[in-house]
Amino acid sequence: MDWCRYRFRSVWDLPAAPGVVYAVLERAEEYPRWWPEVREVTPVDERTATARLRSLVPYDLFVTARESRRDPGARVLEVELCGDLEGWARWTLFARGGGTRAVYEQEVEVCKPLMRRLAVPGRPVFRANHALMMRSGRRGLVRLLNAVESWARGPVLFSAFPGD
Repeated sequence: MDWCRYRFRSVWDLPAAPGVVYAVLERAEEYPRWWPEVREVTPVDERTATARLRSLVPYDLFVTARESRRDPGARVLEVELCGDLEGWARWTLFARGGGTRAVYEQEVEVCKPLMRRLAVPGRPVFRANHALMMRSGRRGLVRLLNAVESWARGPVLFSAFPGD
């Protein structure tokens, strides 16, 4: 087993139609507004951005994400990652009831030297840290989607994105 490789899968049931969820998820530069652990996203060009991630473990991860698949018809968004994490991440969306089931999958190898040195003893902590980050992201996205749905049902009184 390569202790520096990780495979993650998270499933989120969300209270909005797949098209609405897709429109939010394809705007990676907006993630910091609703996902606290995504601290910064800086576009480089139309298909590439850099990001700084930090959850409960006190270190930042820096990655460059390059779009490898954007398919609104299939409701798939996928990026290749390089930097402190090398690999890929993908969102796949499915209609479910009156909402959306979002499946997030990620396969990465940790390249950050400290994480590599702590690969064996730190693995349970790193996995728990990722789980907490995903739980927080789901909560933030649900809050945003509920705000968007409220806005869609009524008059425009506020922006779904604070600061707009």
